[in-house]
Amino acid sequence: MPILNPKQILIAPLDWGLGHTARCVPLIRHIRALGHHPIVAGNASQQAFIQQTFGAIDFIHLDGYNITYSKWNRFAQAGLLSQLPRLHKTIRNEHQWLQELSQRIHIDGIISDNRYGLYHASIPSVIMTHQLMVLSGMGSMMDRAIQKVHYKYLEQFGNTWVVDIPGSVNLAGKLSHPHILPTASKYIGLLSRFEEKELQDTTEETLLILLSGPEPQRSILSRILWQQATRYNGKVVFVEGSDTAVPKVIIPPHITYHKRLTDKQLAPILQAANMVVCRSGYSTLMDVIALRKKAILIPTPGQTEQAYLARHIHAQGIYYATKQREFNLDAALKGAAGFPYHLPSFPGAYSMYKSIVSQWLNGL
Repeated sequence: MPILNPKQILIAPLDWGLGHTARCVPLIRHIRALGHHPIVAGNASQQAFIQQTFGAIDFIHLDGYNITYSKWNRFAQAGLLSQLPRLHKTIRNEHQWLQELSQRIHIDGIISDNRYGLYHASIPSVIMTHQLMVLSGMGSMMDRAIQKVHYKYLEQFGNTWVVDIPGSVNLAGKLSHPHILPTASKYIGLLSRFEEKELQDTTEETLLILLSGPEPQRSILSRILWQQATRYNGKVVFVEGSDTAVPKVIIPPHITYHKRLTDKQLAPILQAANMVVCRSGYSTLMDVIALRKKAILIPTPGQTEQAYLARHIHAQGIYYATKQREFNLDAALKGAAGFPYHLPSFPGAYSMYKSIVSQWLNGL
């Protein structure tokens, strides 16, 4: 039975790769299931992903932050710092975009995934993040200074939803559990586009190479892994994770190649794989843990958050991690063979968000 007063909810994920977009999938699905009307905002790549996942859904174009990472790790931090003025301008522009949009269409609520300009004085606005502590790679004093600025952005929103679980047993470690939380913050659990009901025991002897993340590092890792995968003595599924990737001309018979897959296409491949090689992006981690998969993590060079997550997860014996610069597939697989893989269960963590989202919607 349709609800009497459906709400229009603007959902806008960050465009650094598609991880933020992917983790919004369960939120969109839940909002629709409750009879409300989600409107998704993002760039062309995000639009293609969302429409492949949901079919007909309202989508509004919103320019991305377009962050790039240096080809050379030692220049990565300087490269990111040089982009801060442009980021600040982008945040101002998206805030102005929201003011103009709210004059054209009715919006009852806003969920922003790490987009800092999408708050509104008269529309309930939520920002969603897992990274309360920003790791600059330039020492604790710089980290604390950045955190103060970060919290000022967060506190312009009515609520901050932290994508993790509270307490000492969690996924993101100090990223999501700093000493001081921002005001009006709430842990909402873990988010995965793959529903727990999809879990099946279908493991095969298949190596899944699952690429993601921003350029140029996605393409650099793709070249490294493709070269080594062609020499691998076993079944490989290779997913580029990019619609714009140049397709491979010669594909060996032991490799199944895809540029990009929908969630429905990827889920059975993930379930069937006995090992996943992927980035240590937070959304990817939430997906592979939800599906109880073993993985080898390769953090994006220069992305301090991914580097921390890889070290943190490896130290806990959850996933094996190694660096891109020294990656060797045979050595990584040998290291992974002796790794404990203490995969956490996190009971109830992947459904925790539902009651929080429902309560927020009921208050609109």
